[in-house]
Amino acid sequence: MSLKTLAAALLLAALPAFGQTSDDTLYRQLGGQDGLVRLMDDFMQRLLADRRMQPFFKDVNQQHVKEQLVAQFCEVSGGPCKLNGPDMKRVHENLDIARADFNALVEVLQLAMDAQGIPFGAQNRLLAQLAPMHRDIVNVK
Repeated sequence: MSLKTLAAALLLAALPAFGQTSDDTLYRQLGGQDGLVRLMDDFMQRLLADRRMQPFFKDVNQQHVKEQLVAQFCEVSGGPCKLNGPDMKRVHENLDIARADFNALVEVLQLAMDAQGIPFGAQNRLLAQLAPMHRDIVNVK
């Protein structure tokens, strides 16, 4: 085995699998599974109280939405969860969601994270993981 081949093999072995992260720092900063459940309980209450968000969430299975959000946030933050179910585009395709609606949801999420004492840096890291999803969620120009 050449030195180049050995170096490449060692490098590949040291890298986490594509799409996975071995760093669960963000997940731990969010409080792990218990912290995410508390965050989603708070978040759902705030969504239902927010006049901009209530129309999107009042008539849904709120427990199911919370469970899906916990799994999603767990997965994107480096936790052990895997979100199952349809993709984000399919879930939101008939909901007429504008960019202003997406931004309002982010504002409500930030309020919930503040209330749960999640550090500002962790909030930013989570939002950076979630931001690309706007392409699949926003469907009204």
